[in-house]
Amino acid sequence: MNWHIAQVNIGRMIAPADSPLVADFVNNLDRINALADAAPGFVWRLQSDAGDALEFRPYDDDTLINMSVWEDIESLHHYVYRSAHVEFMKRRKEWFERIREAYTVLWWVPAGHIPSMQEAVEKLDILRNNGACPEAFTFAHPFPEPDSDSAPSVYDDTCPAF
Repeated sequence: MNWHIAQVNIGRMIAPADSPLVADFVNNLDRINALADAAPGFVWRLQSDAGDALEFRPYDDDTLINMSVWEDIESLHHYVYRSAHVEFMKRRKEWFERIREAYTVLWWVPAGHIPSMQEAVEKLDILRNNGACPEAFTFAHPFPEPDSDSAPSVYDDTCPAF
């Protein structure tokens, strides 16, 4: 396999990370991150020495970023929508404001490449400005691996929380 799938999603918290309003979210991060780490197809995720991505804020103080790399779209989709992670997603509106524009994006990276936060921000901007394209897309509007002739599967990417 020459390509992996990278993903980023952002969320604007309703309160600071140390607030009781988002405590259940923060207190479950280790469990959900461990689930990702052990999932088939998982390659890498953005994390600090604390094991989570709470300290990374490329947008503003209230917006969290989650970024990971997977062997393929199917593995990522299974983790997001078919594992215990989905129960966590269903509660998104308890902890995060509704974002009306795109807040998640997928893109192909060469196997072994670890995307930077700047790259992730650029990919989300591409999707927001141009819609789905080979450089930035969604589960609902995927593009095949570069140099591939096969059409990718289309997935439902509706957030269960909204």
